[in-house]
Amino acid sequence: YRCFKAVLFLTGLLFGSVVIFLLCYRERVLETQLSAGASAGIALGIGLLCGLVAMLVRSVGLFLVGLLLGLLLAAAALLGSAPYYQPGSVWGPLGLLLGGGLLCALLTLRWPRPLTTLATAVTGAALIATAADYFAELLLLGRYVVERLRAAPVPPLCWRSWALLALWPLLSLMGILVQWRVTAEGDSHTEVVISRQRRRVQLMRIRQQEDRKEKRRKKRPPRAPPRGPRAPPRPGPPDPAYRRRPVPIKRFNGDVLSPSYIQSFRDRQTGSSLSSFMASPTDADYEYGSRGPLTACSGPPVRV
Repeated sequence: YRCFKAVLFLTGLLFGSVVIFLLCYRERVLETQLSAGASAGIALGIGLLCGLVAMLVRSVGLFLVGLLLGLLLAAAALLGSAPYYQPGSVWGPLGLLLGGGLLCALLTLRWPRPLTTLATAVTGAALIATAADYFAELLLLGRYVVERLRAAPVPPLCWRSWALLALWPLLSLMGILVQWRVTAEGDSHTEVVISRQRRRVQLMRIRQQEDRKEKRRKKRPPRAPPRGPRAPPRPGPPDPAYRRRPVPIKRFNGDVLSPSYIQSFRDRQTGSSLSSFMASPTDADYEYGSRGPLTACSGPPVRV
């Protein structure tokens, strides 16, 4: 069961090659009898095509696996009932083969895991028993099966043939146990399909995100490259609210001298006789606080 795809491919190859080989070798194709080599080549080519279809289309592959299981179980039932039942016509074995094959095919579509495990174990055991029969009795057991399907009278089997026939169910049981406990534990063909679908969804999301990013980049206008060295930005005019106001000048009475006082001081220096007469108006002017600037007076400036 671990090699699920390989099982589907080999089953389709087996069905396609066997059916086409029988049709080409036993029947006339285009009014000519084909040789065994030509029939084998045609059967191999069509068998490969059938194997690919069975591997790629899971429902077709499971149907063929179930059909093969039903045919093998029906053949085993015919061999086991040989001492007790002898079919009177071909329709009995043919109906048993078709009914068992279709029933197992439908059941395999419904429960693929257990019936695929059973089909692979039974098919492998049948191939081993057929190979042992070829080396031991030259396919005596195989010819006996064909005669039973034709509803022809056949002689009873010897103990060697029954021993080889008993090898088939023993090997089938061993294959089922090995696959159930060792190889097929924890594996499922449905998980492979789900994981592939998840990967595809993740890849689609990543591609959509990349497409959106590219569209956004295309919508944005390209930036013009700078031309030459950039000049430093000019400082703008300062905010008038933050200008520093000048400190107001405080003027006192001693900061300025009255013109009358200056004139009296000159008179004292010259020693004129009019100093006593000029003293009274000078004091009066000084008391009233005449505040004329120093530059307002006539004559050269006087240092105090």
